[in-house]
Amino acid sequence: MKRSTLALAAFAAALGATAAPAKAQHATARPADDQALVASAMSAAPDEVARDAAIIDVGADGKVRTVREGRNGFTCMGDNPQTPGPDPMCMDENARAWVDAWLAHKPPPAGKTGLMYMLEGGTDASNTDPYAQKPDAGNHWVSTGPHVMVVGADDSFYAQYPLDADPKTGAPYVMWAGTPYRHLMVPVK
Repeated sequence: MKRSTLALAAFAAALGATAAPAKAQHATARPADDQALVASAMSAAPDEVARDAAIIDVGADGKVRTVREGRNGFTCMGDNPQTPGPDPMCMDENARAWVDAWLAHKPPPAGKTGLMYMLEGGTDASNTDPYAQKPDAGNHWVSTGPHVMVVGADDSFYAQYPLDADPKTGAPYVMWAGTPYRHLMVPVK
């Protein structure tokens, strides 16, 4: 199994770990079968991307299973019912490398700008602390709706967007500004 696929499993688990204390868990049950799982995963991205993306499933034990091989360099996973809100996601290979670095607390690879889709929305998180486990007075928790993320770009790209700790989430803003894991959040609705 590829290291980046393992990183995706850890990323999905981290989303649940960082957000679960913020809200009650949502009522979505684990997809009943692979067809439902594929539909959930594909809801993360535009049809043209999702149609040819690899689909993975992260089991309760953290093991990753490839449900469908991909043909376009994107990997999608379905909603995690253990997190407070809908959070299926789909990312390109550069975004997977960025996630890998974030999980390992290492610098993201230079020169690899990546794209992540979360068109169903995302689990809420701290806007300032990439490793916050729960909201508190100092970590600026934000609620996110459907969005895309640009990760791994250089500083000059991010400098043109708001870097505020408490952003207006209805317009593009930089999450985790001032850290190696800064990324652009772009709401789409």
